Amino acid sequence: MSFLRLASRTLSPLQARYFSAGGSGPTKSSNLPLYFGGAGLIGLAGYVYLGGSPTPFSPASVSSPTKPKQEKSALDPERFLDLKLKAVLPYNHNTSRFIFELPNGEAALSPITSLVVVRASEGAPGAPVDKKGNLALRAYTPISSPDQQGELVLLIKKYENGVISKYVHERLKPGDTLSIKGPITKFPYKANEFEHVALIGGGSGITPLYQLLEHALKDPANRTRFTLLFANVTEADILLHKELTALEHAHPNTFRVVHTLDKPPAGWAGASGYVSPELIKAHVPPADLGDKIKVLICGPPGQVNAVAGKKDGPRQGEIGGILKDLGYTEGQVFKF
Repeated sequence: MSFLRLASRTLSPLQARYFSAGGSGPTKSSNLPLYFGGAGLIGLAGYVYLGGSPTPFSPASVSSPTKPKQEKSALDPERFLDLKLKAVLPYNHNTSRFIFELPNGEAALSPITSLVVVRASEGAPGAPVDKKGNLALRAYTPISSPDQQGELVLLIKKYENGVISKYVHERLKPGDTLSIKGPITKFPYKANEFEHVALIGGGSGITPLYQLLEHALKDPANRTRFTLLFANVTEADILLHKELTALEHAHPNTFRVVHTLDKPPAGWAGASGYVSPELIKAHVPPADLGDKIKVLICGPPGQVNAVAGKKDGPRQGEIGGILKDLGYTEGQVFKF
């Protein structure tokens, strides 16, 4: 296309138990406007020819560059990264949300129910160590969405005998760093793999169970029914209480939560005591459903031992406790 033709073209004018713009007179002709007009025409044509716009200063003609799709996690499962603590939001008397900044404003892209391992940053004052003198480690499941950009949120409960939880609560301040490695996958969740999933949780063990629920229930294609049996000491100890209630109200046909307290207040409408055979039989489908039912448990060691049998370190260990007595098999149970 010729240079002048290009210029010419340029100048053309989105439940139930299990749920059911004048001119003046003539004047002497002058070629001066023609000279200026021709120069302007040529200049404009050059601008367009070189990739410009006929309206270079129009906001509508300026588009921001598209951010490339993130392909991998902002975290690293093979090495620890020092992440800056952005904020601390108290949740209750012994638990807080700790919000950490992720590199480059990216997302963790963590697989569902995966965890991260944390330790104090090298050289940090008061860094807790283990019996061998190495930096002490602790695993936590984030409660932030895997695709949440720029932030990783950990819900951490302070235990008097928990060296990492005490360090994080008592030493870490916004601006400080914590070394974090992950994500590390635990239970390989697949949508609609089971007809019913029973979740048994205790205390801060709710975090991987909540992560799974939040992910699964927001999927419009989800057909799996979920029941959560959540044990705590007092009502004030119930973590993510409002979030769980909101999920139950939003998905009445596919999610039900049953709370049980060791020390229930007067007028408490939920269950009381530990997770018992009777509580499980009343709210969880029976073992004879075979591979249609899956039971996931996460809580203090004593609870896990009593309900499903002791874990063998990082391995599952044999099925035991109440679930074994009720006929559930190792293939039907997963211990976090």
